[in-house]
Amino acid sequence: MYTLGVRPATRYATTDDGVSIAYQVVGEGPQDLVLIFPFVSHLDLHWDSPASTRFLEQLGTLARVILFDKRGMGLSDPVDEAPTLEVRMEDARAVMDAAGSERATLFGMSEGAPMAVLFAATYPERVSALILWGAMARAAADADYSWAPPRQALVEANEELIAPLWGQGETIEIFNPSLAGDPRARELQARLERQAASPGRVRRLYDMFLDFDVRDVLPLVQAPTRVIHRTRDLAVPVGAGRWLAEQIPGATFVELAGRDHAPWIGDADAVLAEIEEMLTGARPPPTPERVLATVVFTDIVGSTELAAELGDAEWRRVLETHRRAVRTEIEQFRGREVNTTGDGFLVIFDGPARAIRFARAVTELVDRAAIELRSGLHAGECELLGDDVGGIAVHIAARICGLSRPGETLVSRTVKDLAAGSGIGFDSRGSHRLRGIPDEWELFAIAAT
Repeated sequence: MYTLGVRPATRYATTDDGVSIAYQVVGEGPQDLVLIFPFVSHLDLHWDSPASTRFLEQLGTLARVILFDKRGMGLSDPVDEAPTLEVRMEDARAVMDAAGSERATLFGMSEGAPMAVLFAATYPERVSALILWGAMARAAADADYSWAPPRQALVEANEELIAPLWGQGETIEIFNPSLAGDPRARELQARLERQAASPGRVRRLYDMFLDFDVRDVLPLVQAPTRVIHRTRDLAVPVGAGRWLAEQIPGATFVELAGRDHAPWIGDADAVLAEIEEMLTGARPPPTPERVLATVVFTDIVGSTELAAELGDAEWRRVLETHRRAVRTEIEQFRGREVNTTGDGFLVIFDGPARAIRFARAVTELVDRAAIELRSGLHAGECELLGDDVGGIAVHIAARICGLSRPGETLVSRTVKDLAAGSGIGFDSRGSHRLRGIPDEWELFAIAAT
């Protein structure tokens, strides 16, 4: 049984040739969904990513999700030779058997899609439906297949751009470019690369990937199939997905906006909606998740003047140092970074006391960095919109931040009242009109400790 918020147990299936394949089971839905990861995976590290965790947990509300690391990858046994599609297919069958799954929907992502196609054609009695994400029938171009780069170009890309930099997170530029500027996301990508497979093993797997070709198998797929692809996917051209859907009898093609290759990055809700419709025949209602949260806005005082005084290079260094320090405190106080707002942050917390202590800690940090920070807090109902957050509470917190003095943290009466008993002191700052917000709002400053 899987509980939300708790990492699932890792179990092992044993193949006919004695290889151990690591797998996990998420959710208890009415049907099974076997998730076949892209080129690189590591079962444990996927749960270190909030975006991946949310995606997998959402899938777990729709089905009993079975996910596994392919042989030679992640927590599964390392192997000397790169496995063929046939071997990988038999590994998937062993995992289904071990998990007690007789029939399932296969969700093949990227490099995992060719194996999903082969499995669906080979074992039609065990596949109820087929979902292919960011998929291709073959990796390299051929005389009658123009939806991929030439093989030599792929070989050179690996030798010059991937293999020498493996373990440094540089592949994020290709697979999830919208996160390329986020140091934490890049570091998680680097960890995933290092722990998923060594450079030598990756090179062997990459060479085998260049030989994959399931074009002749596509007309033999009997299962209902949906091919989903993002329009500006940098890793696999959208034309490869369109062509793939045209070759599978009765398949539907869905094109989504975006450029990230991982389905949990970007508009993950749109991907989940397509999967839900495929599994249940119904799309989810477009209602955002509403939660009570404490919203924190931070802002560097006089940033424009300071940037002009320091110059571009030094200002970028100061700003990056500031962001690293703030993100450390976000993690320390268990907040959720929503986005950076110029030189500030928008962060939400599920408790007002931790939000206040975070704001106070950040202010003390920047005091030592020769910059001044101000912040504003309000607690109220927020709409969680994928990776974003909305609602009137966000606007109120932003307006309160705008009224804060340098080095000051202002909070609404709601935050003060909810933090009763926390030992935090407050000084009244009177009632204020907040631009665009009805009524007057009583504000308080966090008292000095």
